Amino acid sequence: MNARARMALGALLIAALMAPLVPLALWSVARGWFFPQILPATWTFEPWMRAFAARSDIPGALMTTTCIALAASALALLLGIPAGRALGLYRFRGKTLVELALLAPVIVPGIAVGLGIHGVFLRLGLTNSALGVVLVHLVPTLPYVVFVMSGVFANYDAEAEAQARSLGAKPLQVLWHVMLPAIAPGVMVAGLFAFLVSWSQYILTLTIGGGRVVTLPLLLYAQAGAGRNDQAGVLAMLSLAPGLVILALVARQLAGRGMTIGGTR
Repeated sequence: MNARARMALGALLIAALMAPLVPLALWSVARGWFFPQILPATWTFEPWMRAFAARSDIPGALMTTTCIALAASALALLLGIPAGRALGLYRFRGKTLVELALLAPVIVPGIAVGLGIHGVFLRLGLTNSALGVVLVHLVPTLPYVVFVMSGVFANYDAEAEAQARSLGAKPLQVLWHVMLPAIAPGVMVAGLFAFLVSWSQYILTLTIGGGRVVTLPLLLYAQAGAGRNDQAGVLAMLSLAPGLVILALVARQLAGRGMTIGGTR
């Protein structure tokens, strides 16, 4: 396939992926868009102005969503890097069962997971709290981090650590100067995916947060259910923004790694 064909295929793929987002973007700047109109009759930024007005719930939900996603990503990395190291570097009995157990929360429907955890969190006093939401977000985010880091450590040369220790490096020095620089790209990708997965959670947030922890997905579903297409369009654009940024960052990172492996840089 020549370069022109690849560019055409890439453009077609991007157009196919972006097509469902066009109506949402139009709704966020439309007033009175009815069938059979192809485009809105009136264009306005009033939905965006209402979204960030003083009495709007959206700025608070945006901050809450961001803080929860950052906290869940940090915890997932804190737990997922050692687990990924163990799965990537070592072979041990029951390794397959561990991997299947990590996949279980992704395979099982979210409502079943949420209801099962709700009873436990209710006894621990973690329901209706941001801390409970952060902890329950580890269920979908941790498997992504563990498996990404497992792949990173599968290609990691642990002998460099032994060499550093033989030269007198302390454990923290080995961690900071040897391991972390080598796995940094993988940590970035795993953290970005964890952030995105946590950012988009609805069922688990609603089940554990009980409607008191208000995030963007909760507001989006509420506005869409109420028929407020203009506000739903604004919320959809805000919800999609991190995903588009993360996609661009990951694509750039993967492209950079591909160029390095290919020897062109």
